[in-house]
Amino acid sequence: MAVKIRLKRMGSKKNPFYRIVVADSRKPRDGRFIEEIGYYNPLTEPKILRVDADKANSWIKNGAKPTDTVERLFKENAVYEATGNFDNTDVQKAKREEKMAAERKARAEREAELDRLDEEAKEKKAKEAEEAKAAAAAEAEAEAAEAEAEEAEGEEEVAEEAEAEEVAEEA
Repeated sequence: MAVKIRLKRMGSKKNPFYRIVVADSRKPRDGRFIEEIGYYNPLTEPKILRVDADKANSWIKNGAKPTDTVERLFKENAVYEATGNFDNTDVQKAKREEKMAAERKARAEREAELDRLDEEAKEKKAKEAEEAKAAAAAEAEAEAAEAEAEEAEGEEEVAEEAEAEEVAEEA
């Protein structure tokens, strides 16, 4: 006899609720079953899956094959690793919290990196501003020195002209 672990649909129209059952593979989906080992409600948030892990694992050891959907649910909720009547929603919560903690950590790292980049940009702008001030001061100093040199030349010319006039008057 080929035995399957599968979902038996319960609930009403557009409001599904599933029982996880062990049944002969030749029986209808919602027909006779050998044993009920849990239930699954996909409409709640978070989705609820409760399975007697001992029974599920013993049936699997005895040759029962879970359907693809049941296999996925068991893997997602660590039924294969569990023992006893195991509340798998705790596993789901732990996985979600772990994932959220990893996301928070990644977000904090990104924000720290952005802050570091902002600080580097501010330091670079401050350095450029200081260099621009220093260049402007050097330029102003050079212009002042040039103006002094021109003024000194102008004074020398005036002194030379005054000497030339004095020499011309004496003569």
